[in-house]
Amino acid sequence: MPPLARRNLFHDKIRLTVTLTGIVFSVVLIVVELGLFVGFSVTTSGIVDHSNADLWVVSRGTPYIEQGAPFSERKLYQVLATPGVAIAEKYIVRFAFWKAPDGSERSVQIVGLDPHSQLGAPWNVVAGSVGDLEKPDAVMVDEIYKEKLGADHIGQVFEVAGHRARVVGFTRGIRAFTTTPYVFTSFNNALDYSRMSEDQTLFILIRATPGTSIPDLQARLASRLTDVDVLTKAQFSQMTRFYWMFTTGAGIAVLIAALLGLVVGVVVVAQTIYATTMDHIREFGTLKAMGAPNSYIYRVIITQATISAVIGYALAMVVSVFIVHGSNSGGAAVMVPWQMAVGIFFLALLMCISAALVSIKKVTHLDPAMVFRG
Repeated sequence: MPPLARRNLFHDKIRLTVTLTGIVFSVVLIVVELGLFVGFSVTTSGIVDHSNADLWVVSRGTPYIEQGAPFSERKLYQVLATPGVAIAEKYIVRFAFWKAPDGSERSVQIVGLDPHSQLGAPWNVVAGSVGDLEKPDAVMVDEIYKEKLGADHIGQVFEVAGHRARVVGFTRGIRAFTTTPYVFTSFNNALDYSRMSEDQTLFILIRATPGTSIPDLQARLASRLTDVDVLTKAQFSQMTRFYWMFTTGAGIAVLIAALLGLVVGVVVVAQTIYATTMDHIREFGTLKAMGAPNSYIYRVIITQATISAVIGYALAMVVSVFIVHGSNSGGAAVMVPWQMAVGIFFLALLMCISAALVSIKKVTHLDPAMVFRG
């Protein structure tokens, strides 16, 4: 590392501060926007991803989980009679209205399941247990939506679609992308809350017997069942994510915002490094007059950009930690997996080095004779 790079960079602390501020702003903006994208993506398909099911049976043409249409429960018996099926359960995810004692109403998503089954149950239960859902009128909601639903303790009684609902437990971190809270309950209760017929279901969740080929089982079920689609968990999850993130445009908007953050960072860093280079243009000219090769000067400028990137990234991640932590209690989660954090580091490095190329081009055409002019 050329010592000149460090001296040039830290000599003007005000300019260094401006450079680091631009990098930090850009990186934090990218972290937040990409973190929101990841958070939204995970949230949209959370119910599917945590279902512990190998296959989902859905009505024909269902584009995503919130758009399930009822079909006859008799298909459940066809599924159970198929070789390779270990467990199959009926499942409901449907919108309904939650009515608080003060008369206010909120839209919710009823999730109906068999409390004794391993499929489709709520996760991260922090109060009560899944088994409590077998009690009459029992429901479970997430802590995030306590204020929105007015449910702050176990035992509270509410009304859903004209039927009694009593809170028996809370989960932590189960968000809904539509900001419409999930309300977990037994399948029988869900039939009342969603006003569906007793001989209907919206989904069938399937667990294959150990050693069974999932694609083969999927094909067997598809040949037996009519007017429905048989999807793997990964397929249904991807369909749900794609719809909410791209068909609705929400994901594209977030990605565009992240791109704008990158552009802002490149512009700010390029201007600052260019200004720093211009301030020392005569020194670079002297180096060239003394016979210093262009490669050395290039290393000086790129090293300055690299040091700025490392320091700026470190500061930005400190800020991002607080933002990510703060989002845990909100409706929109900012998620930053370590793979993304590593990727953003190299992105910040690329951003700063790209900005340095502007200065390098100026020095390349520098005439060493300028040192001897007045």
